[in-house]
Amino acid sequence: MKSICIVFRRPPHGTPHGREALDLAMLSAGFEQQVTLIFVDEGVLNLVAEQSPELIGARNYIATFKALPFYDIEDVLVCAQSLQEFGLKRAVLNIDAEIAEPEVITGRLRQADEVLVF
Repeated sequence: MKSICIVFRRPPHGTPHGREALDLAMLSAGFEQQVTLIFVDEGVLNLVAEQSPELIGARNYIATFKALPFYDIEDVLVCAQSLQEFGLKRAVLNIDAEIAEPEVITGRLRQADEVLVF
């Protein structure tokens, strides 16, 4: 089984990157790939609960992250340093995720067969 890391680095609205990364994750998992999601930099904002993107004319795909367990995507890491930079705590995240130090994230990236950055 091939392992794929999908890295979310961009904010959730204003570009299609977040939605495309989420679609790719679910599609890859559907083909029985081992998928790990990693949220770093502004990408951590994809997991902030209670957003209202429709107010700026964007699609609300954030709630779709709650479907990850149905695709057996359980390996989700959020950069502790990025959360701290944005003043965010675990409580604001809309899914259960592992808060990881940058060294742990680097290790996961090295172990992956393929890394895709959005």
